[in-house]
Amino acid sequence: MPDSFDLIVIGGGSGGLAAAQRAAEYGAHVAIVESHRLGGTCVNVGCIPKKMMWNAAAVAEGLHDAADYGFDVELKGHDWLALKRKRDAYIVKLNEIYAANLAKRGVTLVRGHARFLSANEVTIDSRKLVAERFVIATGGRPLVPDVPGAARGITSDGFFDLETRPQRIAVVGSGYVTAELSGVFRALGSDVTIFIRHARLLRHFDVMLGEALITEMGKAGITIVTEATPAALEGEGQLTLRLADGRRNGDFDCVLWAIGRSGNTHDLGLERCGVQVDANGFIATDRFQNTNVPHIHAIGDVTGREALTPVAIAAGRRLSDRLYGGRPERHLDYDLIPTVIFSHPPIGTVGISEEQARAQFGAEVQVFTSDFLPLYHALTTRKPRVAMKLVTHGAERRIIGCHVIGAGADEMLQGFAVAIRMGATKEDFDDTVAIHPTSAEEFVTMP
Repeated sequence: MPDSFDLIVIGGGSGGLAAAQRAAEYGAHVAIVESHRLGGTCVNVGCIPKKMMWNAAAVAEGLHDAADYGFDVELKGHDWLALKRKRDAYIVKLNEIYAANLAKRGVTLVRGHARFLSANEVTIDSRKLVAERFVIATGGRPLVPDVPGAARGITSDGFFDLETRPQRIAVVGSGYVTAELSGVFRALGSDVTIFIRHARLLRHFDVMLGEALITEMGKAGITIVTEATPAALEGEGQLTLRLADGRRNGDFDCVLWAIGRSGNTHDLGLERCGVQVDANGFIATDRFQNTNVPHIHAIGDVTGREALTPVAIAAGRRLSDRLYGGRPERHLDYDLIPTVIFSHPPIGTVGISEEQARAQFGAEVQVFTSDFLPLYHALTTRKPRVAMKLVTHGAERRIIGCHVIGAGADEMLQGFAVAIRMGATKEDFDDTVAIHPTSAEEFVTMP
């Protein structure tokens, strides 16, 4: 007889763990199935190890600035492999903590790859499990272009396997992965060339952010090649990227594909349970995280909606609140979700862009901006600037978009996101006493 559960969660990443544990806290009999390390993308090949690498890059920048502040510092180099080993050891500890937390809450952890046999039954190797409900939380996976030689390159997953830092690196793509990993490579000493299909980075964000990032990357010595569509990756050892228009760029030690992600649904047997996916493998859900099959739900990156760890966690917890906590209307509001890109300098954004606002509200939109050199860099040779924008709507000038690029953006945005979610207006910001001298004060002193 198959083992029977109230809920089976497929995928032990941030969203799956959150849903499983919350459901178990309500008394549900829960199993979670994971074929790899617990924690998913975020813990193993995303947020956590990425932020550690970003921190290392920030230390390198601080060491560069030290002489400008009167320090006599001799830098003897950087041990990439030592950092990797220490980072990986920390991740293993997190994997163990997640397993312990599941056991503490009585969640059954099943190791292996789950495939649906029917709408109510899955198989993991030779073991069969049945459940009243399922949550699919299998995340996403990085795309690789369909061009000759693409396998010679790596993806963001492969970045975390690198045991040495490539001296010459090509990064193909224009999104947040490109912005983040390019900054790490450059700050730690690599020669970086970015290839983008259009004219700017971060095309799904406010224009100011992408333009400012290109400017700061140029100051840092990163080369950006625009209107670049890859056609082939050639060579052994030293790689050459051939573009569709015939241009060739070569002698790269490594090429990193950062062209997007797809839903990780290719081998789940969804055709047997009737769950529909789109051309990119993403599962469509309604506001309650329901798929087209009533008792099968999906959360996190596999849905193609706001691929952010806190979003997956929030969606998972709210889903279990609704299913097992007696809160039938509980669901995640996907509006006004703040996010940070850990580029160099970092970017923070919440709400809609100026372009989106003008398309939606026209003349009812008023925009306020600020561009300045933060006090820290008054004494340094490096001169990265901070740029900010508030997008407001209507006569009351309610803030519907808040965007910043510059040192401290990652930490300052959270508080402003709370205010904006509560309906703050430009007058509310103006009436708030500034904290001086900080960069954040510019948000409340914009004329």
